Amino acid sequence: MKPMHIVVAAAEPGTWVLRVVSPDGERAGDDLTVTDAEFPRLVAQREGAAHRAGVAPPVWTWLDTSAPAALLNTAGVWVMRCRDLGLCSTILTTASTAPGSGATAAPAPSGSTGPGATSNTGSPRAGDGRQGTTTATDPESNAPHPLDYQPVVDPPDPRHVPGSRAPVAANQGSLFAVASETGPGVDELTAELAAQTRACASARNPARMERLLGLESQGALVAEEMRHRGIPWNAEVHRAILEDLLGPEPRGEERPARMQELAEQVRTVLAAPTLNPDSPVELLKALRNAGVDVDTTRAWKLKDWTLVNGQPQEQRVAVVAPVLEYKKLSRVFSATGWHWLQTWVQDGRFHPEYVVGGVVTGRWAARGGGALQIPKYIRDAVRAEPGRALVVADAAQLEPRVLAILARDDALAEASRGRDLYASIAEQGRARGTELTERADAKIALLGAMYGATSGAAGRFMPQLMRLFPRAVGYVEHAARVGERGQQVCTYLGRWSPAPGPEWFEVQRATDTEAGEHRATREARSHGRFSRNFVVQGSAAEWALAWLGHIRQGLHRAGLDAQLVFFLHDEVMVDCTAEHAEQVRELVVDAAEQAVRTVFGTVPVEVPVATNVVTSYADAK
Repeated sequence: MKPMHIVVAAAEPGTWVLRVVSPDGERAGDDLTVTDAEFPRLVAQREGAAHRAGVAPPVWTWLDTSAPAALLNTAGVWVMRCRDLGLCSTILTTASTAPGSGATAAPAPSGSTGPGATSNTGSPRAGDGRQGTTTATDPESNAPHPLDYQPVVDPPDPRHVPGSRAPVAANQGSLFAVASETGPGVDELTAELAAQTRACASARNPARMERLLGLESQGALVAEEMRHRGIPWNAEVHRAILEDLLGPEPRGEERPARMQELAEQVRTVLAAPTLNPDSPVELLKALRNAGVDVDTTRAWKLKDWTLVNGQPQEQRVAVVAPVLEYKKLSRVFSATGWHWLQTWVQDGRFHPEYVVGGVVTGRWAARGGGALQIPKYIRDAVRAEPGRALVVADAAQLEPRVLAILARDDALAEASRGRDLYASIAEQGRARGTELTERADAKIALLGAMYGATSGAAGRFMPQLMRLFPRAVGYVEHAARVGERGQQVCTYLGRWSPAPGPEWFEVQRATDTEAGEHRATREARSHGRFSRNFVVQGSAAEWALAWLGHIRQGLHRAGLDAQLVFFLHDEVMVDCTAEHAEQVRELVVDAAEQAVRTVFGTVPVEVPVATNVVTSYADAK
């Protein structure tokens, strides 16, 4: 039996309207209006009543998780699950542009053959060559392959921007841009929920799509809870690190002392006494005048210039060394300097703003503060408070292991089991008499296959990798070919890649000249590289969402004084009392195993998680 939803809509400022409905939007009682102060108490009562009765709690359904979650987190009220209609609409709207998805954002015009059409006819899917047993015990193992596609008959509608929060109930009007201060009302949100339920039901695999929407919404709860709690941050340690690197805190617009010294060195070695090293235009001009033949001031380009026949040339190194050091310290000053500390760290906590699904593959992004980029040099400032500990965990070689599941490659699955995947591949390479005999080479080859590297060492080792793991390599190659044709691919649970824009298709048609043909080939291959990575990275992101959800639920059920405070793709941090650290560590490891089953079913592929219990993030790795 499906749980009931409680639709929550903002009404007048400071008030909310609540409506109990079935997933298809059928009302089950009168609406209720509550104030900001009353809302958390009502939620706590409903959650508590469901728990005492041993029944599934309601699904709190709202346009955007941030506002209601802020009230709940401040009041210390915990909810089991929610439905973020905005995030779910993004997924379903993009899916509706893929003819093979089955999901539609709105009824398609009669006879339509474009991206919004509901028809699932057309050419059969391309053969994927899978014969393995990697998901043999998954009850959904006979579901269509994640790379199923239908030919794109027409270019996408240029009015549609994949990934935008257009409503699934498109015929209801501009649900996510209602011209009012309070946003869409309870009637509009109820209609949106019903439309999303229908879209899931028509999807190629409704169960997987529902699971994806549930995980995405759970992720929204986790993100808001982590923003509310914040990462423990020792401001004094942070300042000490800055002073060690940059010198004393500068006044006003002054540069830190160490940067000023380097600025003078740069002017001297480049013979440019008035140079402003913070200006890329001035710096590039000065470099060229000094004989540094580069077309950009990027650090990697300057480092390349120092090499002669692959080896650093001492005279060249002397010219660019102060430039590189200045750029390094400039990044420290701008990214995590004193201004950052004053802006983002309050009362000993860094409160980042995560953007769930901020990347088209489903990975998270961050809004300001650099939450997803805590550099190594500053990690010692992430300190547990006295009597507490940080449990830091990261999944080892997540994406290659996910590829083994997706491709149903039993050989790669065996290589991943209970050991370092890249070392295992090297062992198999030696046993099979291939050139792929070193761990470093195995890593380059497998990552190259997933990211589309065709030159250098990755390209050289690709034939050996194909010999060892033909299904895995064939899977990503098939995804690339689909992308090169301008078609869409999807993750395991059903997040579809956005279609190329109309300009891409124009380029593909403009092949009447040699230059046009080269450009079309280049753009096609670029989209192919995007597609081959999308299926793996996106499916790995689904595992990560499930991992976060199981950790969140497990910590709550165990009643531990422990909170998720940080997440980065395949890494989490839990802030807990020192006495609970070992229990938290075991829970995090178990959650990783549960996440595999939640997303992929029972598979012979392990996703090992390395854990460390520390008091400083700098000691975690």
